[in-house]
Amino acid sequence: MSDVVPAVYAKIAAVSAELAQVGISKGRKNQQQGYSFRGIDDVLNALAPMLANNGLVILPRCLSRVSTERETAKGGTLFYVVVEAAFDFVASADGSRHTVVTFGEAMDSADKATNKAMSAAYKYATILAFCIPLVGEDADATTHEVAGRVTQPVTAPPASVTRPVTPESSYRPISEGQQKRFFAISKEKNWQPADVKTLLKKVLGVEQSAQIPVNRYNEIVGLLEIGPS
Repeated sequence: MSDVVPAVYAKIAAVSAELAQVGISKGRKNQQQGYSFRGIDDVLNALAPMLANNGLVILPRCLSRVSTERETAKGGTLFYVVVEAAFDFVASADGSRHTVVTFGEAMDSADKATNKAMSAAYKYATILAFCIPLVGEDADATTHEVAGRVTQPVTAPPASVTRPVTPESSYRPISEGQQKRFFAISKEKNWQPADVKTLLKKVLGVEQSAQIPVNRYNEIVGLLEIGPS
């Protein structure tokens, strides 16, 4: 057995070392909820010279894509897209590679939801792979107000995909800690128990916080933080 370590791991370690010194600051602001976050441009601008200098390239592949239509609080249409993407980290020195798979989710009222979802998948793949220093909670630039559940599914997975997309009903419920945060936010924003129950039923089709699927938690918390209408 060869003891030679593939170059890709040395390259990833070298980029991680550089990022550990400078990090990537949160220079952008979510206007609806006031979060600070780092956008895909911030990540690309910081990574591009480091990747080039260390002979490392990142090649994306879309493994699956699911798009659904949702209604906004004002009666408009939002396209909600979830992508599963693979990113091949390849060392130019010997062609060795390591693949990182992440999911990206995004909503848009026009034709940008897939682009946003792929950008999110790339951003978190690089943040996790290079252990980019973070402070606080990341967020997207725009928070949409969703009126109800999915109205019309439009799925379009690539022909090569063999893995089925996990249905929403199979996602595990949120943790006890997430429930406590849910109630803390509802109290802070002056939600009445009856209004919270109505929101859960309308948006998620559930009646108790213990039934909130973990993959919808950030969405329902975002609606809570907007406050009762």
